Amino acid sequence: MFAGNKVLDGANVDTITAFLFHQGGHADPARLAANAGKSFQGSIVLGMGFTFDDTDKKGVASPLAEMRRLIKDNPRNREAIFPYIGGEEVNTSPTHAHHRYVINFRDWPLRREDLGESWDPGESEDVGESWAGADGQRQRHPFRREQEGAGESWADVDEERRRELRRQPIVPHDYPEPVAADWPELLAIVEERVRGRHGSHSTAPWWQFERLRPELFAAVAGLKRILAINCGATPHHAFTLLPSRMVFANTLAVLPLDTHAAFCALQSRPHEIWVRFFGSSLEDRLRYTPSDCFETFPFPEYWEAHLALEAAGKAYYDFRAALMVRNDEGMTRTYNRFHDPYENGPGIAELRDLHAAMDRAVLDAYGWNDVPTDCDFLLDHEIDEATWGRKKKPWRYRWPDTIRDEVLARLLALNADRAAEEVRAGAADRAKPTLGRPRRQADPR
Repeated sequence: MFAGNKVLDGANVDTITAFLFHQGGHADPARLAANAGKSFQGSIVLGMGFTFDDTDKKGVASPLAEMRRLIKDNPRNREAIFPYIGGEEVNTSPTHAHHRYVINFRDWPLRREDLGESWDPGESEDVGESWAGADGQRQRHPFRREQEGAGESWADVDEERRRELRRQPIVPHDYPEPVAADWPELLAIVEERVRGRHGSHSTAPWWQFERLRPELFAAVAGLKRILAINCGATPHHAFTLLPSRMVFANTLAVLPLDTHAAFCALQSRPHEIWVRFFGSSLEDRLRYTPSDCFETFPFPEYWEAHLALEAAGKAYYDFRAALMVRNDEGMTRTYNRFHDPYENGPGIAELRDLHAAMDRAVLDAYGWNDVPTDCDFLLDHEIDEATWGRKKKPWRYRWPDTIRDEVLARLLALNADRAAEEVRAGAADRAKPTLGRPRRQADPR
């Protein structure tokens, strides 16, 4: 280790880390157990035949008029039809409005067994193993009528066997939970427009999405709204609240959180600079990857219900929502103006002030009252003025590099401390009998 004087950005420091900070260590940030199970990528539908979409130019999706007819003729069809939204709609619509719907059979089996049916090897096409072996000889198929267990009753089997049966396309005749065949008109659409079109790389049954994300559906159950952000390549860090009863495309990162306090912590600059530093990117656009951006981030104490964060977050969110509607602009255009040094309209100026108020609330929640929130219009990265030409320069209304680096260094140090605490707590828990522990109460401030 170098024992001489260390100078970083013109200042004498005790340490220079691998990230060129004066604290925080050299290792990548650890994933924190406290953040586990709170961030998800949306579903991979992989088949526009599932959708109702009047903007589809390829003729794969069904028209919205057909969806409306199906619901009118049988209102129960609404139970398996969900609004469908992706990152583009979230960023371009002033109200984050969706224009598509999707047939969603969740992780349901295909159908119940008909005790009078004869086995058809074509029935299980695209699900389970092939009915022919490598030598071309007929093999026992997992859904073959004469296999052991065919014709069994759901009521007569134990829970372990029920778990096995739920994973099969054809379940016992008295299976009490939903199956896709309970919605025959919708199943017919999926069979016509999706079956056989998933591709050879697909691992999903033809009536289900390629990646359903059942853990996401379970996490948002009981919530009326959630937080989401475009996790595709996007120029701006912008969270919003969406209704929970939707199918979220894989271009969205979804967090089962519904408070303005959580929004404040996530939309603030401390989180944004973490995302821009540790998240992946494409050119000068960022990608919000939950594993790198959310699971590692050391949030302030009580951040999901902190009263000061709630007030600052609500003021910012409500003003931004009204501003977008008034200007008929989505988040992308709004933040393009937010970061434009030549934009000084009263709406954008107030949004900048409200953003600074959110930053102040978050920094104070960490106890970092000494960190200023002043911003300036600075380039995101260096450019060659001689060759840049007339292209729009990459301005961003942000903290100076010295403030950004100071906050990043503190966050890295806090991540290391939190990770060490979790290791110690885990070791302590393993060393003593399991006892019920009181849940942490919300911060009363």
